[in-house]
Amino acid sequence: MSERHHTKVLIIGAGPAGYTAAIYAARANLQPIMVQGMQPGGQLTITTDVENYPGFADVIQGPWLMEQMQKQAEHVGTRMVFDLITSVDFSQRPFVCTADSGDVFVAETVVIATGAQARWLGLESEERYRGFGVSACATCDGFFFRNKNIAIVGGGNTAVEEAIYLTNHADTVTLIHRRDSLRAERIMQDRLFANPKIRVIWNSSVEEIVGEQNPPRVTGLKLKDTVTGAESALAVDGFFVAIGHTPVTDIFKDQITLDADGYIVTRPDSTATNIPGVFAAGDVKDKIYRQAVTAAGMGCMAALEAEKFIAAHESHGHQALEAKGKTALRAAE
Repeated sequence: MSERHHTKVLIIGAGPAGYTAAIYAARANLQPIMVQGMQPGGQLTITTDVENYPGFADVIQGPWLMEQMQKQAEHVGTRMVFDLITSVDFSQRPFVCTADSGDVFVAETVVIATGAQARWLGLESEERYRGFGVSACATCDGFFFRNKNIAIVGGGNTAVEEAIYLTNHADTVTLIHRRDSLRAERIMQDRLFANPKIRVIWNSSVEEIVGEQNPPRVTGLKLKDTVTGAESALAVDGFFVAIGHTPVTDIFKDQITLDADGYIVTRPDSTATNIPGVFAAGDVKDKIYRQAVTAAGMGCMAALEAEKFIAAHESHGHQALEAKGKTALRAAE
């Protein structure tokens, strides 16, 4: 049987942004409810070694970090709900959000932290070696391929930027693109072609990631020429996918302002959306950095802004009640 839940702060999504928002909101005694979605912990749950999150001298595991954030959020008073929000109504406050279970969440403020999902090629071998030589984040994992030979697939700005970044670590970087020209901005292409560590393989698709199992590691790629159909092999130690990200914002379409790529638009230096009382934090609004630490920072911002919003409206409500009381008293006199 479905239930109706009321909260001052509803957090949709459970990653670094959502958990941090929950921690701050709970410590402000706002008694937040977090609806975790289908992948609590977000993309870090499919990341193995994490070496760039501040505060840990040794390498930590992504799933463990998310478990710790969840425990901390629960410890300070966040109520966790394992459910999936499927529709929202932001037309008036309090906001009404309906979950897959049929439960309804009525909230004074909402923090959207549903994140973004990396686009993958859809290969079985890609799934098998993900976290063991296959990655979708050069900034996160490039460090682990120092003095190695690696490949990256893609043709847009992200692929070119990450290929250039990876030359800080790898001996060689091979960019693989299915066409004979890149979509990236010309200035980025010029930098790519000028880098002696980078070579480009044109008109080619990645058909399979090849590797070993004990321990699991990538050893190469099987390529196919998109023009002739000829197959070839490329020996590499790591493989990066840079064909874009998809923000998880489908249920917010026609509710809040999104940009052309589907990311939530917020005010400058703020997590506030165009709907007063609705905030967005993390990869769902950030197409530039997409790091756990920046997502956590935005989660903090969202909670602080939600707290300020609630306080302002409560103060306004008290003032309105006080004004009504004085009017009634004068009428009685």
